[in-house]
Amino acid sequence: QINFVACQLFALLAAFWFRVYLGPSHASSAVRHAFATLFGIYFAVFCFGWYSIHLFVLVMMNYGIMNMASIPNIHRYSFVVAMGYLTLCHISRIYIFHYGILTTDFSGPLMIITQKITTLACQLHDGIGRQAEELTAEQNRLAVKTIPSLLEYLSYLLNFMSIIAGPCSNYKDYIAFIEGRHVHMKLLEVNWKQKGYDRLPDPSPTGAVMYKLCITLVSLILFLTLTKNFPMAYIIDDEFLDKTPFLSRLGYLYVVTQAAKPKYYFAWTLADAVNNAAGYGFSGVDERGTFHWDLLSNLNIWNIETSTSFKMYIENWNIQTAVWLKRVCYDRAPWYPTALTFILSALWHGIYPGYYFTFLTGILITLAARAIRNNCRHYFLSSVPLKIAYDVVTWVVTQLAVCYTVAPFVMLAVEPTIKFYKSMYFHMHILSILVLLVLPIR
Repeated sequence: QINFVACQLFALLAAFWFRVYLGPSHASSAVRHAFATLFGIYFAVFCFGWYSIHLFVLVMMNYGIMNMASIPNIHRYSFVVAMGYLTLCHISRIYIFHYGILTTDFSGPLMIITQKITTLACQLHDGIGRQAEELTAEQNRLAVKTIPSLLEYLSYLLNFMSIIAGPCSNYKDYIAFIEGRHVHMKLLEVNWKQKGYDRLPDPSPTGAVMYKLCITLVSLILFLTLTKNFPMAYIIDDEFLDKTPFLSRLGYLYVVTQAAKPKYYFAWTLADAVNNAAGYGFSGVDERGTFHWDLLSNLNIWNIETSTSFKMYIENWNIQTAVWLKRVCYDRAPWYPTALTFILSALWHGIYPGYYFTFLTGILITLAARAIRNNCRHYFLSSVPLKIAYDVVTWVVTQLAVCYTVAPFVMLAVEPTIKFYKSMYFHMHILSILVLLVLPIR
């Protein structure tokens, strides 16, 4: 963990240097690709030692697939090999290193690289192996029409901005960043002459980076105080279960779930800041003329904490992973896209049983929440008081449903998970099944 933080802080400094001294106006694309790749390889070796060989093996295996496989099957072969290798590494961590020994290890970067490999393979398949009329508007926009060179491929997968903690980004966006077109592409979407500009502005990421560093600092403080004092394991402590009534246990479940969040807020926001510091992540301009640097953001804290639906919560938590799941699974699944997407998410995270309890429960609650929203929400839109009441109730239910769902994700093993759900009387499972039996599916 110390290596992880040290690497990310050093990556932040390297990102500022990269933007200032190796910007598109000072260095060629080849030089930028080479430095981004070499820095990334160095960080991987420094942080994970010889385990980093797994990253390089997977990258080179899939480069071979990309150049030798038939285009109609390139996304299938890449997906099977990348997910298969990742799963084997997850299995080795459990049976060789046992539960929880390696809290920060090579599987994190391997998970990000798996996302990138499968994303690029699908976008190559869209660009070369399918007709334009078969694609959605988004697939058309992101389709890759030429196979990347080895340097471009290595830079996309191993660059120092994202190798440690991600996030996954689209290949075309990354190449546009390296070639210096990333910001201009977004700025050209706005008519600047109407706004009184005689030329394109030059937005700086410095303000966004400073803001995100403040969030990481607050998250770190909360992690060092809240997380240590409110462990998730306490909610299945025998004495706690014997002496605490059900409603109080629900309240405490919300508290310990909140206490578990700061480490994710810290890691993802810092990773976002690293990319922004290098000049990557510009997402455009809003109607007020404000520049935004959230193209690669992995979470929206305000939307998470104020979510009034399970769907809204999921869409704002680990955003880039949710986007990846949608693009490689949900949009391409021939049947049962919701269930297959949750199962893929569980498999990608690892083979701890707690992950599967979480994501299988998530399928049930997602379907039930969708049924309630589709059948009931329109009755509460006729007046402001009714809408407020609906939002308050759905906020409470959503937050408690999320806590109920993610607790096994933290506990990992079967025994504590079953003990937890027994202490909660399986109430969310039962309510979700009743909703699906009673309400029509629309």
